[in-house]
Order: sequence, then structure tokens, then C-alpha cells
Amino acid sequence: MTTPTLTGSCLCGSVRYTIHGAPQRAFHCHCSRCRKATGTGHATNLFVAGTLTWDAGEALVRQYKVPEAQRFTNAFCSTCGGRVPRAVAASGAVIVPMGSLDSDPGFAPQARIFQGSRAAWSCSDQALPGFDTTPP
Repeated sequence: MTTPTLTGSCLCGSVRYTIHGAPQRAFHCHCSRCRKATGTGHATNLFVAGTLTWDAGEALVRQYKVPEAQRFTNAFCSTCGGRVPRAVAASGAVIVPMGSLDSDPGFAPQARIFQGSRAAWSCSDQALPGFDTTPP
């Protein structure tokens, strides 16, 4: 069986990446950190069990870890600010901002998480189940 491959890039195209691995889950996250990091009503992230390879621009990638957050880190291109994936060594996962993918991953978000933090003006929970925190 062939390992799925995903490719993507930042807004300016200076950072390009390839991910080898199987998508596990995807969520629209409405927490305040994701809203601040994206400037939108939610972040849409794909979780892949696999590996991340930088094809170009690795030196441009910066990460900001919110000091008091256990899990939240924002990875981005230092030229354009476009979000890019990050590997989580402890779990063997790659967290991919789905908007940075260059093609359809063939995997859609399954739920909206941190619904209790959703901005009143943001999209509703219509058509997807909602959770006030990370689902079980």
C-alpha cells in the first residue's frame, strides 16, 4: 500500500513542504488562540500520522509557543506570515493548517471543537457536531 503524500506552501510560496502519512482527523477549532493566530473565526487543522519534510524555505519557518498553553504552537513563514505545518515529535503527528495545502487532501473536517469559545459572529455549528472542548 502506498503512503499518502500531501504537499503545501505558505502564502508567498517561499516555504514548501511534503507530508508522508495517513490523515487521522481534522477539526475546525474555535478556541480564542486559533482565532487570534488566524485572524478568522476558526482554524482548520488536519492531523497526520507521518513525517514532515521541508522542500524549500525551512530557514524562514518560525514558531511561536504560547507560554501558558500545553499544546498550542503557531508555525508560520517569516516572510508572509502564512501558517505552515509543525511536527509534534512526542506523538509522531504533523499538524497541518488545511488552508496551506496545495490540493484536496481527500479528508474533510469531522467536527467543530471548542464551540464554547466560538465568536458570536463566526460560523455556526450547522452540519457538524460541536464540542466545548477536545472530543474524546
